[in-house]
Amino acid sequence: MKNILHRITNWEAWPFGILYAPLSVFWLWYIIRSRAVWFFTSSNPKITFGGLEGEPKKEMYDLLPKELYPPTFFVSANEAISSVEQQLTTHNINFPFIVKPEVGEQGVLLRKINNQNELIHYHTLMPWDYIVQQLVQYPMEVSVFYIRHPKESRGVVTGFLHKMPLQVTGNGTDTLQRLVMQHPKGNKQLALLESKHKENWLQVIPEGERYLLSYAANHNRGARFVNLKHAIDDQLTALFDGISSTGNEFYYGRYDIMCSNVEDLKAGKNFTILEYNGCGAEPNHFYDTGYTLLGAYKEILKHWKALYQISNYNRQQGALPWSFSRGRKFLAASRKVGAERKALDLKMG
Repeated sequence: MKNILHRITNWEAWPFGILYAPLSVFWLWYIIRSRAVWFFTSSNPKITFGGLEGEPKKEMYDLLPKELYPPTFFVSANEAISSVEQQLTTHNINFPFIVKPEVGEQGVLLRKINNQNELIHYHTLMPWDYIVQQLVQYPMEVSVFYIRHPKESRGVVTGFLHKMPLQVTGNGTDTLQRLVMQHPKGNKQLALLESKHKENWLQVIPEGERYLLSYAANHNRGARFVNLKHAIDDQLTALFDGISSTGNEFYYGRYDIMCSNVEDLKAGKNFTILEYNGCGAEPNHFYDTGYTLLGAYKEILKHWKALYQISNYNRQQGALPWSFSRGRKFLAASRKVGAERKALDLKMG
C-alpha cells in the first residue's frame, strides 16, 4: 500500500499520457480556435512537424552556424563501414564519440563509442540513418527553454536547468547491479541498464568512483535536474536572441547545451549546442525543482498559450499548418518506427 501511495503522489514519475490527460481540454480548445488539428506545425516553420516529433536532426544542425555545435556528420543506413571510418578522419573526430539516430527522441539508441569494435557493432545493427558527433568534454550540461514571438526582436528564457545524467557512486562493497537497485530512479530501468552495462553488471564499483549509467540527460532516463532560474538575466536572454535570429527561425523550443560553466555560457564562450528541440520539447524545468502538480500545470499551460500565439501569427504570415491527412500519416509512421527503435535499444546493449 505504501508503494502504491508513493506512485500516486509522485506525479513527476507518472506516464506522459496520465500527467497531461487533465490538460487535454485546453489543447482541444487551441485546435478548435485554430481550426487545425496540427496548428503547432507553424510554430517553427523550417522544422518538420514544428519539431513535435519525428523531425530529422539534420534540419536543426543545418540551421545553426557550424561553430555552435560539435563536429558532426550523418551516416546512411546502407553506408559501408569503410566510408564511416573515412569520414571520422575527414571531420577529425576521434574515439570516444557519440552516435544517435538521425530521427530520435528521449536518448533512444544514443551510445558512446569507445573503439572500432563498438562502432562496427552499432553500425551493423542500426537499420536507420544516424549521426556521429564528437564527444564533448565540457563538465556541465544545461537546457534552456527559449520563446520568441516572431514580431518581437527579443524573446524570453522561461527555463534554465543543470542536467546531471543518471549515475551511481561506488562504495567498494556493492556490485553495479546492487547500486542500481538501490537508486530511486535507476531501479525503475533495471532491464535496460543491465542490457547496456552487462559487462560490468556484477562488478564491485570502487569506493567514491562515479559510474555513468546513461549519456542522455533526459528525465525519462533518470537524469537529475537542478533549477538555474536565478541565473536567468538579460545577458543570457540576449545570447539566445542572437542564436535564434540568424535566419533559422527558432521561435519555440529548448536548447540542450554543454558548457564549462554558467558565466562562460552567458559570455558566449566555452559552450556547444547538442540539440534544439522544437514544439515537442517539454518545459522540463518543473521536474525535480520543487514544483507542485498545480504549479507544473500552470507552467505547461503558459507555454502552450505562447505556442498557440506563435503558430497563429506564423500562419497569418503564410506558414500554413499541415493538413489533417498529412499529419496523421506522418505521426503514425513516426510512432511505428519509434516503437521499433525502443525495441532495438533494449536489444543492442
